[in-house]
Amino acid sequence: MDLYESRLAISTFLFVTSPPEPVDLAFVFCSPTISSLQPALALYRAGLTSRLLITGAGTAIDGSEEWSFYRRHALEAGLPEAALLVEKTARNTAENAALGAALIARDIGWAGLRSLAVSAKPFHMRRALMTLRRHVPPGIRLIAQPPEEPGDLSATNWWQSAQGRQRVFSELGKISEYALKGDLGDV
Repeated sequence: MDLYESRLAISTFLFVTSPPEPVDLAFVFCSPTISSLQPALALYRAGLTSRLLITGAGTAIDGSEEWSFYRRHALEAGLPEAALLVEKTARNTAENAALGAALIARDIGWAGLRSLAVSAKPFHMRRALMTLRRHVPPGIRLIAQPPEEPGDLSATNWWQSAQGRQRVFSELGKISEYALKGDLGDV
């Protein structure tokens, strides 16, 4: 396998995306920057979802907790408070998935849900999907909705910088770690 084929294989594996479609809930994995919220907001504005779940207790670029940063932006974008479920304690992807799924079970219930849009950074999408799959019922469809922000790593640019290569190779390592711990489901 040459360098081009290797880059293509990595890009195809990690950078998963699906066309927008109606979903019962958008599940948003927070990060320090706001871009992961954008696809969920677009789905809401287009009438393709009526609820968002925001999960993440890391530190946002403004110094606040990620969930608070994302919630504030969602409200400023016009979403009503009733459209938001907020998980405030998750510190990593495994916790995002487990605690977010538990919140869904408690506050909504799985019986009426058929599909979730998954909003996460583009390079993080594969692990977000696989980790969430471990925690949601088997019949729930997961639709990958990464942001298309110029500042985010993408399938077409990750290898062009040392930082991009480091982030992608680190993500591949984290997928291996999660697999070994049993934190992943099949996608």
